[in-house]
Amino acid sequence: MEKKLICVWLLITALCGVPGAAISSDLESIISARDSNDRVRDIYRHPVATLTFFEVQPGMTTIEVLPGGGWYTRILVPYIGKNGRFFGANYTDELFKKMMGDRWESSRDWVENWPETFPSWAASFAEFPPDIGIFHITKAPEELYGEVDRILFIRCLHHLNRFNPQVLDDAAAEAFALLKPGGIVGVVQHRAPESNSEEWSNGSNGYLRQTRVIEAFVSAGFSFVDSSEINANPKDKPTEIDRVWRLPPALRAEGDAKERNIEIGESDRMTLKFKRIN
Repeated sequence: MEKKLICVWLLITALCGVPGAAISSDLESIISARDSNDRVRDIYRHPVATLTFFEVQPGMTTIEVLPGGGWYTRILVPYIGKNGRFFGANYTDELFKKMMGDRWESSRDWVENWPETFPSWAASFAEFPPDIGIFHITKAPEELYGEVDRILFIRCLHHLNRFNPQVLDDAAAEAFALLKPGGIVGVVQHRAPESNSEEWSNGSNGYLRQTRVIEAFVSAGFSFVDSSEINANPKDKPTEIDRVWRLPPALRAEGDAKERNIEIGESDRMTLKFKRIN
């Protein structure tokens, strides 16, 4: 009996000593502790599988691009933890103004005050948060170059491409400069059918071609490591009269169209991993 207990203790000790097992457990507990408004999106966003695919781990220096309402921030801040650093990277005010159009004046205060409000807001999501900072995409501080482990571009590349594709290329080049050798960029992005026109797929409808995204990061010096269908949704088959915001959670549709879009769910998304080799 004593021998059996020792064997069981050794097995438990061995399993607990596997970093991946511990990381997965911590991540799952953080994700399950969120409120129902966040958890209802998990069936489309698959946060455990997505962050595991991007090899995000506690203690890393991690950048989340366009944190927005904080859906991923509420996971990343407690998960990165007190031994790491976390940066929110927002669009520039100029890009926000173009993106928002007629809504700019109603959102202007939030955009312009974001650098002051974001750090304390993000820190509130953890008892022991990481060091938290901010910058604007394409205007990262040079002292951060070569210091970053992970950069996450989650559902945000379309606005970087739609007004001027060079902005997306510049953002990819900046990401390369920010990462340490071996660092990873993770992309989750609304995916345009390759058969749809280049004009429709330029980001103005929310979608980008997967080939365009890969081209931007490979041209910046990254190695394209892998892709996953974790966040794919074969029900989403946009035509050239469709925009991504017709779908949940924005759900800008009425009547029967709204019901059809609820049935489709969130958008079809590419999930791509790029690495800075040296």
